[in-house]
Amino acid sequence: MSSRNFRGFTFKVNRTSLKRITVLVIVGIMALFIVTGMLTAFEPGYGLSSSTVHAWSSYVSSEALVHMMGTENPYFTQALPEDSQPPNFSSLAFELATSLNPDDPRSLLGRELPGFALFDGKIIVAGEHTDYTNMPIESAPPMEVMMAEREVSQENIEKMDKIDEEAPSNVTTGGKKVVHIIHSHSRESFLPELKDTNVPNQAFHSTVNITLVGERLGRELEKRGIGVEVDKSDIGAILSNRGWVYGQSYDASREIVKEAISNNNDLEFFFDLHRDAQPRDITTVTINGVEYARTLFIVGENNKNYEKNLKLATELHELLDKRYPGLSRGVILKPASGANGRYNQDLSPNSILVEVGGVDNTLEEGYRSAEAFAKVFSEYYWDAEKVNNIE
Repeated sequence: MSSRNFRGFTFKVNRTSLKRITVLVIVGIMALFIVTGMLTAFEPGYGLSSSTVHAWSSYVSSEALVHMMGTENPYFTQALPEDSQPPNFSSLAFELATSLNPDDPRSLLGRELPGFALFDGKIIVAGEHTDYTNMPIESAPPMEVMMAEREVSQENIEKMDKIDEEAPSNVTTGGKKVVHIIHSHSRESFLPELKDTNVPNQAFHSTVNITLVGERLGRELEKRGIGVEVDKSDIGAILSNRGWVYGQSYDASREIVKEAISNNNDLEFFFDLHRDAQPRDITTVTINGVEYARTLFIVGENNKNYEKNLKLATELHELLDKRYPGLSRGVILKPASGANGRYNQDLSPNSILVEVGGVDNTLEEGYRSAEAFAKVFSEYYWDAEKVNNIE
C-alpha cells in the first residue's frame, strides 16, 4: 500500500514586526484624533479654514508644478518664461498654518479692526485707479432709514425717463426672455436725486433708486433684440413686512430669482444691479467729455459656479474697457468666508453682481452706463450665438 506525503505551509511571524505594526497603527489613530481636535478647537476664523486651503491650492499652478519638478530635473525649467519665479513655499506654509497671508495685512487687520472686513475681497482684474483702498462699500442702514419717504427731484426723473429710439435690431431672441435683472438692494438711491438729504447713509428711496437703472438697461437690451425680464420688487418692503434685517436681502431676492427660473427655461443670464457707497471721485469717469457712472463686477466665491461667473465678468470687463476706457472699475472676487460669499450666483453659471455708480452719481450718469453696458453685452451675446449656431 503506497503512502501519501502531505506538505504544509508554515508562516512565520516576527513578533517584533507585529508589535511595531500594532504600535504604529495605534499611534496613527491617536495622531489623527489629536490633529482633528486641534483643528476644531480654534475659535471661528482662527483655525484652518476651507477658504485658506482653497487659496493655498490655487497657488499650485502648472508653472509652480514645473518649478517643483525642476528641483529634481532642471531640464523641465527650460520651458518656463525667463521672468518666472519659484513659489514662496515658506509663505504658503505660514498661511496654511495660520490663515494669515504675509503679503496681505488685511488677513490680520480684518479680524482686529471693526468694519475692516468691508474691504475684504480679491481684485481679479483692476480697472483704472482700482486698488484695495477703494474697494466697494456695502451700506447697511437701519430699517427705519431705508423705509423713510424722502422728497425727490421729480423734474430730473421725468427728463431722464426719455430714451432715444433707434431702428429695430435685425436679430432677436424671438420673444424669448434670456436675461433676468434684479436688485437685491432695490432702495439704493442717489443723493443728487434726493432733495431733503446729503447724507450718504440716507440715500434710499422706494421708487427713485437703482431699479430705474435696471429698467433702463432692460430697455436698451430689448432695443438690441435681447429679451429681458426686469424685476423691480421692493426688497425693502419685503424685509419690513417679514420683520427681516437688511442682511437678509439676498434671501428675499433668492426667492424671486428661483421663481423666475422655474417659470422660464429660456433665462441664461442673471444680473443683480447695485450702486456703491463710494464717493463720486471713485465712481465717475469722463469719456469724450461725457460723465458716466463707473461699473464694477463682483463675483461670490462661495458657490459651485464661481469660476464660470468669474469668466463672464472678466470678459465683459475687458470688452467694456476696450470700448469705454476707464468705465469699468474691474472685477472683484468676494471670499467664501465673510460677506455674503454667494449673492445667489449658485443659481446660474452666468450670474454676476454689477455695481453701477455710487451714492454721488446722478441717474443720468447711471443711464449712460446702462446703455454702454447694453451695447457691449449685446455684442458679446450675439457673437456667442454665432459660434453656437456654427457648432
